[in-house]
Amino acid sequence: MKKIAYLMEYPIDLPGGAQMSTLSICEGLVSHREYGYEPVVICPKLLSSKPEDYSFRILQYPMGENRLRNLLIRIRSFKTCLKEEKPDLIHIEMSESLITYGFIEWQFRDRKFIYTDRGLLFGYRKRSRLFMFPVLRKSHMLVTTTGYNADLWRKETDIRPITTIPNTISSRYFGKFEPERKKKDDTFVVGLAGRICVEKDWDFALEFIRELKKRIEPLRVSIVLSTYEKGDDEKVEHIFNTLKDILGEEALKTGLNFSQEQMSDFYYGVDVFLMTSCFESFGKAAVEAMSRKCAVVSTSVGGLPEVIGDERFLYTKKDMKKGIGCIEDLFKDRKKLEAAGEYFYDRYRNNYTEEAYIDNHRRLYDEII
Repeated sequence: MKKIAYLMEYPIDLPGGAQMSTLSICEGLVSHREYGYEPVVICPKLLSSKPEDYSFRILQYPMGENRLRNLLIRIRSFKTCLKEEKPDLIHIEMSESLITYGFIEWQFRDRKFIYTDRGLLFGYRKRSRLFMFPVLRKSHMLVTTTGYNADLWRKETDIRPITTIPNTISSRYFGKFEPERKKKDDTFVVGLAGRICVEKDWDFALEFIRELKKRIEPLRVSIVLSTYEKGDDEKVEHIFNTLKDILGEEALKTGLNFSQEQMSDFYYGVDVFLMTSCFESFGKAAVEAMSRKCAVVSTSVGGLPEVIGDERFLYTKKDMKKGIGCIEDLFKDRKKLEAAGEYFYDRYRNNYTEEAYIDNHRRLYDEII
């Protein structure tokens, strides 16, 4: 068996695109032992899970609040774990992990490594690029999740080679669509979900819902938020209370720090999934919603246009009325709503299944190793 070590600066049980995608790869490799790969994840201490809860090995290291101290901890932990594990390939999944690896790469020059950029090139600050680019020039492959981001790297850098593997979602919780679980009542529910972070722009989401409420009656909203950093709980309280003021308590359903299983249930109860991000490299939540036959209406930022695939369901913040009009149209015409759900479900099945994701990585690993 060939061993692949995945380097991460966030716990793999923290909800997020990189974590869930890494989980999918590792679970897929374990379930397809005929591929000949053994995954091991090196990440901070898990939040609520235990390493034995997973089908693959997880090596944990401590994390604190101080960024410099965390960097020093990662350097020591990555170095120790990689020397002990002696992987055939190192797959770096996050930008700070890439920067960290740059400090010890010279000690592992006999090991091949690749980096998956789950962000967008223009999202990296000059200081980050200063540390990332020298390491990437020594990598054996830069992987992007969208062709859009791959083009950015090709046009603006000399980093090569580059390939694209679209993101995915967990087949354990999202792979099979169960029609009987999809909401069938006449209520109209708009869903929102995501972490507390500036990229999701929750203030704009509140503005959007406030304006949407003026056009749709009755309007129900279901929202699930995830927290990680200090101060996030206060922001969640503000968002929930503002939505209650806009909609009324009876028309609002809230959730906090849901598991993947709970998120699957959440999407079954949503008609239209709304994305209000000001920055989105891929849009994993959009794919989760697609897998549950939700219509997806999204800002036209980053990789989202590539994921959504139909301009009718895209809007900009300067033209919020277009997004509101799209949702209003779906509210008024149930057949259009059902057709949109089918379109997005087909798009998920044709482009973003976990099976295709795992096979694409297996082919990449075969090529490099």
